[in-house]
Amino acid sequence: MEKLYEYRILDTHSEEAFDKIALLAAQIFNTTSAFISFVDEDRVFLKSNLSLLRNNIIDRRDSLCSLAILEDNVTVFNDTHTSPDLMESPYVAGEDGIRFYAGAPLKSPEGYTVGTVCVVDTVPREVTDSQLDMLKTLSKIIVNKLESRMRYRKSIESQIDLMNIALHEIKNPLASIKLANEILTKDTTKVERMSGMIKACVLRIQSKLSDLLKQAEEDEHRLTLNIEEVDLNEIFNKLLISFELLANRKNQAIQLEHDPKLPKIYADKVKIGDILHNLVSNALKYSYAGTTIRIIATLEDNFIRIEVQDEGQGLSPADISKLYTKFAKLSSKPTGKENSNGLGLSITKSFVELHHGTIEAKSAGKDKGSSFIVSLPLKYEKEDLQEYFG
Repeated sequence: MEKLYEYRILDTHSEEAFDKIALLAAQIFNTTSAFISFVDEDRVFLKSNLSLLRNNIIDRRDSLCSLAILEDNVTVFNDTHTSPDLMESPYVAGEDGIRFYAGAPLKSPEGYTVGTVCVVDTVPREVTDSQLDMLKTLSKIIVNKLESRMRYRKSIESQIDLMNIALHEIKNPLASIKLANEILTKDTTKVERMSGMIKACVLRIQSKLSDLLKQAEEDEHRLTLNIEEVDLNEIFNKLLISFELLANRKNQAIQLEHDPKLPKIYADKVKIGDILHNLVSNALKYSYAGTTIRIIATLEDNFIRIEVQDEGQGLSPADISKLYTKFAKLSSKPTGKENSNGLGLSITKSFVELHHGTIEAKSAGKDKGSSFIVSLPLKYEKEDLQEYFG
């Protein structure tokens, strides 16, 4: 079922490409009808329906395709009336019902059978090995088409995801640049400091876009980590600098609580920075003016535990259940008219899990603040990553 749903073929309109394959099958067997069917949990969807049957969805228990998917080879009933069990189907027993049936399974590269390409007739028929071989060939053509469409769709979705990530990741640096520019127009004595801030933001945008371009060049089905020794103190310091202006704008404070002697971790430095950047950004965005955001980092066994705690609007149980869903709409709203597209936590969770870490959200309820706790292993072996992704 999962493989069938992955193809996204159910309940779609008829298409010329599939109809031509079904027509070719009918011509090979010289039958009156041909179908390309996909067997769902309790129904059969006819993607191509070259027959007088008006409905493209039939009950699975009445369909001969439900029997054909149980076999590795082509299923043939030369005369259905010689099999009493088949007569229970209204499509066999009815007037001008099915007397002849031949169906080749549509088998995915993983070996899952999701449907059939089949031919039927109202009179008994005999078949040749050559005809059966051609029907099997047509079944492979259909599966190849399904796989090709799925890869193309995933490629497009991957590019859209990369674009969404890029837009999300450059929003905060752009906001900082805007604030720095506003300060410069009012106070020229801060030119040096604001120029440094703008330069740092521009470099972050350039770095993020460069990383995304590299990722786009990777195979669409692979996510890669650049494992290196990471000093968390360096990341924490950059976080404080990056969000200084945004926090000051809402009279918020960012408080860092950690042991400066925390051990270095082996991880992807850029992605760890992105994880914390997203969490702190959200904490500032959804917290009220005059509140404090705490970043608490501790060592627990062989993991670094990092908690980003705010005094904001909190989370309801319904919010927590859909936190990491792309474009999810939560009950909390940005308190300073900031933009929110619902992508940050989805990206964050994927980066955490890529490191074989965990992320957890806690909240005592609405207007009682929230905490996001990330746990990351101290060491990450590259071979583990390769094994994880096969």
